[in-house]
This record gives sequence, C-alpha cells and structure tokens, in this order.
Amino acid sequence: MTVMEQRGAYRPTPPPAWQPRTDPAPLLPDAEPYRVLGTEAAEQADPQLLRTLYARLVRGRRYNAQATALTKQGRLAVYPSSTGQEACEVAAALALEERDWLFPSYRDTLAVVARGVDPVEALTLLRGDWHTGYDPYEHRVAPLSTPLATQLPHAVGLAHAARLKGDDVVALAMVGDGGTSEGDFHEALNFAAVWQAPVVFFVQNNGFAISVPLAKQTAAPSLAHKAVGYGMPGRLVDGNDAAAVHEVLTDAVRHARAGGGPTLVEAVTYRVEAHTNADDATRYQGDAEVAAWRRHDPIELLERELTERGLLGEDAVRAAREDAEDMAADLRARMNQDPRLDPMDLFDHVYAVPTPQLREQRDRLRAELEAEAEAEAEVGAGAGPGGTHR
Repeated sequence: MTVMEQRGAYRPTPPPAWQPRTDPAPLLPDAEPYRVLGTEAAEQADPQLLRTLYARLVRGRRYNAQATALTKQGRLAVYPSSTGQEACEVAAALALEERDWLFPSYRDTLAVVARGVDPVEALTLLRGDWHTGYDPYEHRVAPLSTPLATQLPHAVGLAHAARLKGDDVVALAMVGDGGTSEGDFHEALNFAAVWQAPVVFFVQNNGFAISVPLAKQTAAPSLAHKAVGYGMPGRLVDGNDAAAVHEVLTDAVRHARAGGGPTLVEAVTYRVEAHTNADDATRYQGDAEVAAWRRHDPIELLERELTERGLLGEDAVRAAREDAEDMAADLRARMNQDPRLDPMDLFDHVYAVPTPQLREQRDRLRAELEAEAEAEAEVGAGAGPGGTHR
C-alpha cells in the first residue's frame, strides 16, 4: 500500500489555471548593453554634464594611481583599484540627489570620493586606522563593505524605512559580479521587489570575482536577467560609457523615487588591474584581453566624443589633468603623515549602546594602558641625566 492509498490520505485537487503575477517582457534587459557615446543619442546629452563627467573621470584615474602607489609605499594596507571602471564609479555618485544614500563595496572608494567624502577619510578603513573614516550620516554614504554583498540588505532596509516614514529618499547599492553569487544578493532583491522599496542595485560586472571568471559563476544570459526572477526591471549598460551609465542610473533612481520600486542595473566593464595589490592577475588574465579593454577606456571614449563635437579644448584637458595632480599631491602629502591613534577608539561606533561584553573589553584595555603608562613613568623617573639610571 502506498502512502496515497492509505485511508484519510491527502489527495490534492488540480490547481486553478495559473496566471503570472507580472508580465515578464517589460522587465527583461536589452539584448545588447545600452550605449550613448558614439551614437546619435550622444547629441541629446547635456554638454556640461559630459564635461563634468570627463573631469571627474580624469580625477578618478589619478586617484586610483596614487592610492595604488601608497600601498607600495606601505601607507595603505590594501587598495582594490577601480581603474577602467571609473565611469561606473563617477556616474553612480552623480546620479543621486543629496538626500539619497550610497551603499558601496570595498572597490567603490572612488564613488565615495565623488560623492563628496574627503579622499583621505575614504582610505582610512583600507589603512587599518578606523572602522570607517567618515561620518555616514553627514555624507549619506554607508561604510565601505568588505564582506561581499552584505550592504545590499542594509540598503533595502534603509530605503523601505524611508518610504514608511514618508521620506523622499532612494538608496543605490553597488556590488560586483562576484557579489551576485552571495545569498545576501538574493535576499536583498527579493525583499526589495516584494516591498517595492526605492532602491537601485548597481552591479559592476568587471569580468572576475578575484580570479573566477563570470562564466564559472552563472549560466544566465546576463546578470541583468536575474531581475525578472524577482519581479523588477533589469537594465544592461556599457559600463565604460559614462554618459550611458549616468542616464540609466538616473532613470532608475527617478523610477524608484516615483514609487516604481527597485531596478537591477548591470554595467559591463572590465578590471584592467589586479584584484588588489596582493593579487597576481597575470595568472588568469590574458594580455590580449586586457589590451582590448584598454582600447575601450572610459576616459578616451568620452574625450573623443567631446573633442570631435568641439566641446573640449586643450585648455580644458590641461585643466582637468592639473586638478587631478593637485588632488594627488594633497592626498600623498596627507597620507605620508603618521596618524595619531587612540586604542580606545576601537570601542566607539560599534553599537549604538555598548554591550556588556564591549564595556568589559574597553575597561580591561584601559587598565592595561594605564598600567603600561605607570611603568614607563617609573622607568623614566629612575633615569638620570642622559637617560642613564642613577
């Protein structure tokens, strides 16, 4: 006797006719990444916006180069460069209004700086000096997230809470292609779609999760196609086309602010440098592939467009480069100053209300530091002129 043959066994009735809750067609991304530069759409772009994007890209490239150099000089513990991805970083910051929130990952330092955070403060976490070097509330920028994708549910929570309070706020959460393989990515997108939270998920698909290529992470047609499974629109954009990225993100932010819910945007770009200064990218990146992407450089694409249209002269190019050098010189000078650190700062800003365990650890460290100071004072008091003991 089978289970279904037993007396009182549950026998399901045929289900009613199934109807999809959402028409999937409008949610699907375009077959090819959206582009502006080099197309007729570029003629409709705001010239001043294009010049602003160009200046920010030049500044961002120099920032990446200087921060990378600081790691080699021992002034930074680690730096995940976004060289080649500057169009994504700058466009993400410029697409937001001042009241909105940015939720960056560890590679999005440039976006944090473009949002208005001091360049040195943006590097403080990577220097190992502080939990995060800037005030998130002042800049509306969440701390740089080193665990993959954990900032995404936080962005959804903030956006949902803002809507419940009636605040006109949008959250933009940045993540890499590797982060889309994490459970936090799934949970964040699912909650955001169900709640219709005003949040934009921005995936920078730079080809590799450290050394793992995209083809070994997903069999989906694109990462943007994942959006339809959650019930939100997916957009696919050329991540090296600063004008296109800015347009797509601005549309997604406007859509979210108007109550349309979340959007998943995938920017197809490339990581032309190593994962971090501790990585040997030559073991998995081919020279020909890197060279091909360097020919699709975001700065060169925008500079060519502006130059051909007579919107950018030699003086403007020179001014952008000089501004970038001034920024790098200031960053270099300030990062070469040894910071004055207080070990007790370890316990600040961990919890809104310190836990009993945290207070116990703080008191124990304070006692140890006081004991060390007393011991050093006694040694100093026992030394005669010239530092010798009497």
